[in-house]
Amino acid sequence: MMNFFYTYQSLFDHILVYALLAMSQYVVLRAGVFSLGTAGFASLGAYGCALLITKAAWPPSAAIVAGTLLGTLASALLAFPLSRLRGVFQAVATLALVQIVLSVTQNWASVTNGALGVNGIPKVAGTGVLLAVVVVVVLGLVAMGRYSVGRAMDVIREDETVAVSLGISVPHYHRIAFILSGLLAGLGGALQATSSYAITPGEFGFGMLVAALAMVVLGGRTTVWGALVGAAILTTLPELFRVFADYRNVVQGILLMLVIVYLPRGVADTVIAMLRDRRLRRAAGGATATPSAASGSAVATSIGAHP
Repeated sequence: MMNFFYTYQSLFDHILVYALLAMSQYVVLRAGVFSLGTAGFASLGAYGCALLITKAAWPPSAAIVAGTLLGTLASALLAFPLSRLRGVFQAVATLALVQIVLSVTQNWASVTNGALGVNGIPKVAGTGVLLAVVVVVVLGLVAMGRYSVGRAMDVIREDETVAVSLGISVPHYHRIAFILSGLLAGLGGALQATSSYAITPGEFGFGMLVAALAMVVLGGRTTVWGALVGAAILTTLPELFRVFADYRNVVQGILLMLVIVYLPRGVADTVIAMLRDRRLRRAAGGATATPSAASGSAVATSIGAHP
């Protein structure tokens, strides 16, 4: 068992980091925000953390916090203007953010070391640390979903007109979702930097953007479990289909198309819905059987009373 863990430890770490990025994407989609900025905020968190460690000699724990705050601050600054946009305009604006951050990390060579990236980052975020962070984030998002914030986001996602009629401030909850997404992406980026020894600009480009979005679509966008399942599937696929490494993107694309056509809710959300329906049917069957049993008992009593 331990040999299996050590053999695939880097894969487990990769899954956990991408789980954070997928949850970052999940938060905005849950609130009906079509943001594609996860890769940009992750890049800010990763580079902020890595540069503070390697150039300013900050303690890794403090640098991780600073990288997370950098992603959060960037999302907070953008949240107010972006909350006025909708749909494709939000997507284009956040896509521009990713392109800007990517250009800066590639071309500001005196600080970021350009295309070569930042090397010599101490690996302090091991599997245990990553797992603990993911568990805390999952518990936080599950708790959020049970309170007014999560419920308001669900209403906004389904129908903004209904949300407004209920007195829900759509821009307010869009800003909350966007800032929370930036926080999670910044945290994911900082942990990626401190779990892989080195980072390069290419890691935080269009590929990460598509991967984070695809994970949520694959797993399901209405529950946090969808983000986790999607991250596990899409991160594991390259290992399972290593023989088709040259066609990795083709395989992922075909898988996504099949899921969208046959499981539009996503894998996890579909399974959860099936289990919920089965439980409701069993409860309904039990409720139907109880009156029948009571009726039979009454008849038997009546027969016994009047032989």
